[in-house]
Amino acid sequence: MASLSTRSRGTGNKRLNSLQQSDRLQRQSSYTRKRQITSQDSYLYALRVAFLTYLLQPRQKRLQHVAAAPRPINRSTTSMADLMKDFSVIRDSKSTRFPHGFMAELDNRITGVLMGKEKMPEFSEALVKRTFAVFLNVFKAPQFRKSMEKDRRVEDLLLIFFSNATKELQKGKSPTDDSWKLMVDRHVALFIRLISSTLKDHDWTRDRPELTSRLATMEKKLLMHDQDLSAESQRNGGAGGTSIEVEVPRSYEVKDMPLVLVVSRVFGVSYQQVQDDINSHKDVWTERAALQDLKTYQTYLSLNTKKTLNSDDFDLEDAYEMWKKSEIPDLSQMVLAIVQSNPELAKSTPGGSLPQFKPTGGSTEYQDMSRKMSEPENNGSSYVIDQPVDMSGLNLRDEPLRGSADDEDPYVFIPPDPRAYYRAVLKEALTYDLQDAGLQPSEATSETPSIKLLSKQSAELLNEVALRWRVPQFSRLVLFLDVIREKYEAQEIDLDTLDAAFNYVKEQPVDKKHNRMSHVSPALFDRTKWTVADYALNGTILSSLHACLLRELFEVLLQCYEAKAPPLGPIMYVLEHHIYEDSLFSATPEELDQFMESLKEGLKLRAADVYRELLSKNIPDTKEEWEFFHVIQLGKAVVKLSERIQKRYRKNPEIMGVNPLMILVEEILPSYAADARDLVARIMDVAQEKHEDVPIQDGFDLYKELVEIRRIHADALPGRQFAFHIEGLLQDFVWRWIEMTDASLVGWVENAVKQDNFSVISENPVAMDDERHSVSVVDIFRSFNQSIEQIVNLNWDDDLQYAKFMTTMSKTIGVGLSRYCELIEQMFSKEMDRLTPEQEAAAQQSRQDKWMQMVKDGWSNREKMEPFQFLQESLVKLNNIEYATLRLDKLEREVNVDACAEVIQKHAPPVAQRARRSDNYVFTIKIIEAEDLKACDINGLSDPYVVLGDEYQKRLAKTRTIYANLNPRWDETIDITTQGPLNIIATIWDWDTLGDHDCVGRTSLKLDPSHFRDFMPREYWLDLDTQGRLLLRVSMEGERDDIQFYFGKAFRTLKRTERDMTRKITDKLSAYIHHCLSRQALRNMLSRGITMSSISSYFQKTRPQSVATGPTQRDVTNALEPLFNYFNDNFAIMKETLTDSAMVMVMTRLWKEVLATIESLLVPPLSDKPSQQRPLTQQELDVVFKWLQLLFDFFHAVDEDGVSCGVPMDILKSPKYHELQNLNFFYFETTENLVRTSESMAAATAQRQQAEQAKMNRLSAPAAMGHQFGGAAGLLGLPTRKHKTIMLSRNLGTMRKAKEEKRKEAQADPNDDIILRILRMRPEAERYLKERSRQKERLAAAAAAEMIVRQSLNAGGGRMTGTLPRMR
Repeated sequence: MASLSTRSRGTGNKRLNSLQQSDRLQRQSSYTRKRQITSQDSYLYALRVAFLTYLLQPRQKRLQHVAAAPRPINRSTTSMADLMKDFSVIRDSKSTRFPHGFMAELDNRITGVLMGKEKMPEFSEALVKRTFAVFLNVFKAPQFRKSMEKDRRVEDLLLIFFSNATKELQKGKSPTDDSWKLMVDRHVALFIRLISSTLKDHDWTRDRPELTSRLATMEKKLLMHDQDLSAESQRNGGAGGTSIEVEVPRSYEVKDMPLVLVVSRVFGVSYQQVQDDINSHKDVWTERAALQDLKTYQTYLSLNTKKTLNSDDFDLEDAYEMWKKSEIPDLSQMVLAIVQSNPELAKSTPGGSLPQFKPTGGSTEYQDMSRKMSEPENNGSSYVIDQPVDMSGLNLRDEPLRGSADDEDPYVFIPPDPRAYYRAVLKEALTYDLQDAGLQPSEATSETPSIKLLSKQSAELLNEVALRWRVPQFSRLVLFLDVIREKYEAQEIDLDTLDAAFNYVKEQPVDKKHNRMSHVSPALFDRTKWTVADYALNGTILSSLHACLLRELFEVLLQCYEAKAPPLGPIMYVLEHHIYEDSLFSATPEELDQFMESLKEGLKLRAADVYRELLSKNIPDTKEEWEFFHVIQLGKAVVKLSERIQKRYRKNPEIMGVNPLMILVEEILPSYAADARDLVARIMDVAQEKHEDVPIQDGFDLYKELVEIRRIHADALPGRQFAFHIEGLLQDFVWRWIEMTDASLVGWVENAVKQDNFSVISENPVAMDDERHSVSVVDIFRSFNQSIEQIVNLNWDDDLQYAKFMTTMSKTIGVGLSRYCELIEQMFSKEMDRLTPEQEAAAQQSRQDKWMQMVKDGWSNREKMEPFQFLQESLVKLNNIEYATLRLDKLEREVNVDACAEVIQKHAPPVAQRARRSDNYVFTIKIIEAEDLKACDINGLSDPYVVLGDEYQKRLAKTRTIYANLNPRWDETIDITTQGPLNIIATIWDWDTLGDHDCVGRTSLKLDPSHFRDFMPREYWLDLDTQGRLLLRVSMEGERDDIQFYFGKAFRTLKRTERDMTRKITDKLSAYIHHCLSRQALRNMLSRGITMSSISSYFQKTRPQSVATGPTQRDVTNALEPLFNYFNDNFAIMKETLTDSAMVMVMTRLWKEVLATIESLLVPPLSDKPSQQRPLTQQELDVVFKWLQLLFDFFHAVDEDGVSCGVPMDILKSPKYHELQNLNFFYFETTENLVRTSESMAAATAQRQQAEQAKMNRLSAPAAMGHQFGGAAGLLGLPTRKHKTIMLSRNLGTMRKAKEEKRKEAQADPNDDIILRILRMRPEAERYLKERSRQKERLAAAAAAEMIVRQSLNAGGGRMTGTLPRMR
């Protein structure tokens, strides 16, 4: 679009500035004499010109016959023999022979000539058909046809045709008449042409160029004498003679006057009236009067009077001189044309002679007119000059003027104001033609291009009128535009017609006959050569049309928001290409700015009306009927309207500096936003009054629609805020959906477990690892993902609310996973605790039978144990837990947990401003081990397990059973959530196959959050009410409304479930591990098969040490062979179902069990009391470490290629493994050396930890400073090393990182625990053990006190606080 500045560029035109001077416009010109011109006046002057055109047109002529004697015709013919010489010379050449199949095609072509199907017109003559018919009869003769198809020579075919044509054409001719010979040449030439055409149509000319060339040469020679073969004697019925032309007298009837008929139609005058006007004025409207008008006009022109255009009518003198110079030769040629049409006029006036008129390159319009009028079929010219004329008596200056200087009408044919009269005639002609439905476009002439505005007849009339009245070409164009302007303002023509009129004025005429631009006067398009009146009128026309077009544009633009808006293109095209691009147009920027402001205001009002229409259409009148659906529909209507307007004005978004789309969105989007806010609030209030809930899906649909509109609002109005916060208004629907999901999720989990048969479903013969789970875990995570996707798909645009939604959903998912783990673990425990067939049989025995069986087994020393028959569904459950962990980790990444936590942390208020609320605390209790338990079985041992309960006897947790052990180690962890202090009771039971389980002992512990304000773990040695004690490690973590916390809790639940299930599997194998790696097995191997311990002990004591020989490597290996076989049998069962990672996890757990069993062989557990366990001999120690190496190789499982197929090396070489390796260096050291080594290691460890604490300002207690013994410190429960918190378990990445750090810390921080355990087997070290215990207590207490002080200072700003620090 043109800018406003460019649209007013006409103000700087020097030409226009000169016209703006008032004195220049007020000077007297030849056109200032204005008077009212009636239709009758314009009709009479147009009629005169039309009548004069009839008088000056060439007289019609007719032919008259004159007899004449015939003359002999001398013609020569071409010798056929000469033409055949070229073919005779090369008659054996294959290239000059016809191709195969040619004769059949030629037969078809000749038949086509006879039937009239031949397209070439020269073959349609009857005589040609007769000659070809005679030849065809001969050509079809079988013998001749066979000969031609064999030889295919050209000369043979041509000679036969020549012979038959000669015979046929000389029939009926006298011996002296040889005119028929040329006809023979012509027919032979036509025959050759037919042959060439046949060859060309079948693409035979490409292979026979020489034949084609010679045929063309022969045809040319034969047609050398071709002419009109009809003799002159055939003319005039055979009488001979000649014809001459004679003139037809004038009729003076209107029907013979084409332009007079045009005037009659244009002005609506009856035929008779026109005839009467012609009859009454024909004596006045003569050629002589026309000649006199020209002489008078020329006289006035030479005198520079106001009877013609004069110098005052032009702004520049050069323009006037140019116009005058072009007028003089035009007048002379018009005079000569009149004289030629009536030569008597040249003789009637004495004077000097003029040269004969010969058109030259002077005036194109007269040249073109003379040329056109000389053609017999063109009767539109007024004159024609094609004969010499004697004009010796013609003088243009010897007669006086017809009137005086004051005569108003000095002319007969030229009106008083030619310009005004021409406009009147033009208006009448244009009015008539526009009303003619059958109007055909006029033909282009040298002066005018083709146009549909005026008919051909009207254009000819106007051309004659302007020519006779001496109206310049540029005046005609301006007057034409003025009439167009008047009719457009009167709404008589449309924009297309206006555009066509402008193009008619701008385009140069094209000479269609010569397909080139016709020559036009340079003054036509050079406005400096125009008259002042035309220049000023042109500017007025442009300004008037501009105002009219702007009004129409305003009205059209007000309809731009309609479904089918009228097009703006035509109006803008005319404005841009015909108004603003014209240098004569001038408009001030203020005027255009005023129109732009008016247009904006109008569009704003219209946009408001359109929005009100949408509102009334989509929103019911009654408020009680309002629903979210109506708000959505209104929003869709608003968006649809905006998109339609955007698409409509995509290419040209701004019209005259106004953007309809921007005005629309500025008006309707804020209105919709405000109305939507009020509507939604009202709908929710009505629903609340009715105690009903708006459907959640309706709220979601409304949110999506409102968000889309807000996006459009932001794009269109970047600096304007949306009317309300959508998320704040509609967040209740999301919370309701989350609550509904939370209430249903546990049920979904239970149904999924209930419908699962826990079998592997795979299409492969051997299931892949990612297929070894059942459908329940897939179903529950499908539910989780669908729940998350429901919120994600909303594209919620409030980060804080979205983070809170995800936090609540993570809590819900954690609850669901916890329930799933609980159900799976219950089913798994039931399946793992089922009785074997042997146990079921034993259950049916009496007590005496059981004693007899026990004695019998002991006497036979049965070592063979059958592998546990693991159920496939049990192993699938373990796979499910592993798969759930992987899916939860993926879900954690998709939810972007860390980003959600960061958003909530960013918007969280300061700690001091947070509202107090009831907090939940998560106590993590690890049941580590027990010592010196009471023996409850007849074998002097117990099968202990621990049950934790609250003061109301509600069971909270239960550990696994450790068989045949008075110092069991469970290492099991449980979580207990409480809002305040809680008393827990720990009961140790002895598991019995039959009957009630026996109580081993009880103890209690109070879980008080105020005691754990530092959130550090504490260990408690709790004395049992019978004998022995129990070690618990307790830590507390504030349960936070935090997404990382909830995911960490879910991960820890899964990992603990996985660990517990894995432990249950390994427990089935641990009994045999303990059996094979026991001291009894070690003694049995060293006693070479003697199984009675008393005998073995006796011989070992009495036999000299030098005589005893150690076991060989084979003996050591054979001792573990039953254990390896047992492992292989069980591993084969598990390998069929467990995934590779689960299999490695089970083997890793078994490896830990192996290490713990070997450790128990070597040293007693850590304590401050002496132990009754005796140390091993050097021989026994060597065997144990050989066992360790064999077991290491077995679990590593390296194949022939050196690739490990078992547990990875870094897992096998755990800190416990390295401790056992180090134990070999201290095992046989003296007590004094061990004490000194322990003291030095303790001092170095303490010094290193103090240095690190001072450097890093750590707030946690140093590692390995926790209480490891019993006594008073155990009762207080001092802090120990940091534990694995929930936040460290929020995904697999943090869990792996924490595990790796723990491993590195254990390797980098050696301690003296292993030495202290060795010292327990030295009675003389009892005193040192107690001192070392008290030392650790003091260090741990000091570290704990310092940590509490630092945490208090950091949390309370320098003063002790009484509240627990809140977790962010």
